[in-house]
Amino acid sequence: MKYEVIIFDADETLFDFKKSEREAFKNAMIEFDIEYDENHHLKIYSEINTAIWKEFEQGLITQEKLKVERFKRLANKLEVAFDEFEFAKAYMKHLANASFLFDDSEALVESLYKDYKLTIVTNGLTDVQNGRIKKSIIAKYFQDVVISEEVKVAKPDPRIFEMTLKNIKQTDKSKVLMVGDSLSSDIKGGVNAGIDTCWYNPSKTPNTSEIKPTYEISSLNELKNIING
Repeated sequence: MKYEVIIFDADETLFDFKKSEREAFKNAMIEFDIEYDENHHLKIYSEINTAIWKEFEQGLITQEKLKVERFKRLANKLEVAFDEFEFAKAYMKHLANASFLFDDSEALVESLYKDYKLTIVTNGLTDVQNGRIKKSIIAKYFQDVVISEEVKVAKPDPRIFEMTLKNIKQTDKSKVLMVGDSLSSDIKGGVNAGIDTCWYNPSKTPNTSEIKPTYEISSLNELKNIING
C-alpha cells in the first residue's frame, strides 16, 4: 500500500462551502434587515472574502482581524451602515450551522477509513469549523481535525502538517498524501511539507502556476485509483 495517511482539506474538497456560505450570508443579511439580492450582495461579498483569505495565506492579515475586516469592507462597498463586529458574529453563527457535504464525500471516506489514517487540515475558523466539521456525519471517520485558528499556523505553512503528523504519530512522509482543491494553500502546503499531493480540480481549471501537484483529479472517486496504485 503506497499510502498510510490521507490528509483532506475540508471546504470545497469534502464540504460544499459555497452552499454553506450562501445560506449563512443570506441569513445574516436578513437578520440585519438588509433587503437581500443574492446576485448583487453575494457576488460583492465573495470577491471581498476571497481577496482577504489570500491576504491571510500571504501573512498580510491575522485570522482574528480577518473575521471582522471582511464585513467592514463589505459595509463600505455597499455604503450600508451596520456594526461589523455584530454582523461577523451573526454570520459565523449561521455558518457554523450550515454543514453540507458533496455527494461523493461520505461514501469515499467511509470506504477509506478502515485501511488508512484519515485527517482533516483546514484554514477555517474554530467556532465555525467545530460546528460544520467536528459535528458532521463524517467526523467519526477521522483520527484528527486540525483547525488553523486553534493551532495558530495555517496552510501553506508546513508546520501545520508537521503538527498533524505528530498528532497521529506518523513519521514516514512518503506514506502521506494531501488532498485539496487549493493550489496556493493545500498543494503548496503539502509540497512545502515534503509530502505527495493530489489536487482536486472538479472544474478542470488549467494550472498556470508554478505549483505542481503529484496527482490531479476532477472527481473524488478518482482518488481510489491513485491510492490503490
